[in-house]
Amino acid sequence: MQLHFSPSMRSITISSSNGFIDLMKIKVAARHISYRTVFHTILILAFLLPFVFILTAVVTLEGVNKCSSFDCLGRRLGPRLLGRVDDSGQRLVRDFYKILNQVNTEEIPAGLKLPDSFNQLVSEMKNNQYDARTFAFMLRAMMENFEREIRESKFSELMNKHFAASSVPKGIHCLSLRLTDEYSSNAHARKQLPPPELLPLLSDNSYHHFILSTDNILAASVVVASAVQSSLKPEKIVFHIITDKKTYAGMHSWFALNPVSPAIVEVKGVHQFDWLTRENVPVLEAVENQNGIRNYYHGNHIAGANLSATTPRTFASKLQARSPKYISLLNHLRIYIPELFPNLDKVVFLDDDVVIQRDLSPLWEIDLGGKVNGAVETCRGEDEWVMSKRFRNYFNFSHPLVAKNLDPEECAWAYGMNIFDLSTWRKTNIRETYHSWLKENLKSNLTMWKLGTLPPALIAFRGHVHPIDPSWHMLGLGYQNKTNLESVARAAVIHYNGQSKPWLQIGFEHLRPFWTKYINYSNDFVRNCHILDS
Repeated sequence: MQLHFSPSMRSITISSSNGFIDLMKIKVAARHISYRTVFHTILILAFLLPFVFILTAVVTLEGVNKCSSFDCLGRRLGPRLLGRVDDSGQRLVRDFYKILNQVNTEEIPAGLKLPDSFNQLVSEMKNNQYDARTFAFMLRAMMENFEREIRESKFSELMNKHFAASSVPKGIHCLSLRLTDEYSSNAHARKQLPPPELLPLLSDNSYHHFILSTDNILAASVVVASAVQSSLKPEKIVFHIITDKKTYAGMHSWFALNPVSPAIVEVKGVHQFDWLTRENVPVLEAVENQNGIRNYYHGNHIAGANLSATTPRTFASKLQARSPKYISLLNHLRIYIPELFPNLDKVVFLDDDVVIQRDLSPLWEIDLGGKVNGAVETCRGEDEWVMSKRFRNYFNFSHPLVAKNLDPEECAWAYGMNIFDLSTWRKTNIRETYHSWLKENLKSNLTMWKLGTLPPALIAFRGHVHPIDPSWHMLGLGYQNKTNLESVARAAVIHYNGQSKPWLQIGFEHLRPFWTKYINYSNDFVRNCHILDS
């Protein structure tokens, strides 16, 4: 770029470097413009020209150098110099948003053929020259179809998981059958538990008595082994294991052939308790035998369910509430502990899906303050699955009897590891309250709550619960895949409540080792039944 001054200083020409194109020519009239003015003009131009050069370079780098005329360059540089931006792209976006909003309020055309993939959609758009409206309809229909398929897949997954959680794994079934056969053929498997000389200790209140009700032999072995190995005084431990009639022989065989000395183990079947008669447990008899209830728990869980009106999470909760274990007499026996063990004063009740990682003898030193049930409250945490539970999570407060008698904000507590003061319990009407509410729920066709052991217990134990430190009992290992491993390692008792039990294939792999470490894989029965073989 060059400046040319005429000899008479009456004109100034600004040209390109090759001299062929004049960018600007200024003619100076001597009568009207002084030399000072010309000098000032030159100074101003000298100041502005570098900026013009920089803008031209920027535009060139952006591809505007394709322009073949100054008119084109002006159209490109003009808005930049004036602070304006071309908004054609924004107008296109706004127009497309408008079309999307219109399509969202209209019905999808009948018979609209949807492509199977995004690539097919792009190909059809090119071939058929779709307008924006047709494309929007295609996009909406494809999205709704994908959402519907994903939703159906999620419900199918939940159903399969429910069936897996309700089934008995092949290895555990094998273990029960082999041990039952051993009971009939091996005298050592039938030996008395405990030996006659230790029978008085079954009612000695100076010992630490644990009660476990289960028909899962492998799970029972883990509970007992973990408690004994974690105890500072294993010689003070007495385990009372209650099982059903069909599992009794196998359960007895296991603990007869695999003693946990110096701890003491007693195995009893429900058929061996004289107190468990129809007269004493009429409601539970009805729960087990009523056809409507049995169909509810063993029938088709999809039939009659409006899946379009429920979320997968709500459906999962309903499936969990329909576990067949909830109508098992074995699962309800905990409410009869004072009658089943009339000589005991204080016991710790354990579920079969727990692992003991710390000495539990301090539990017997906890002052329950005249309460019956020492339990961890489940309304003090942040997670929604386990530790944020109140009565509203368990009961139907649209039912008038529930709304009248219960507080939806009352804190819930956990079964699975409970300290029971049986002496105080026997002075209450807890069992009668439990029965009466069960009867009311049966009369209302299960509309007050879906059957289970916890909801009626929440009512029956109202005013009789003493909260204990949450570190004693960590819940949720059968629900939450993202459970913190450090917290698990610190807990005294970890509880695999939920569907993903550690003995099932659907159990969480990173949480399973806390349970499997207490399985004796060298045991012939465990090895021959291929327990948890990968």
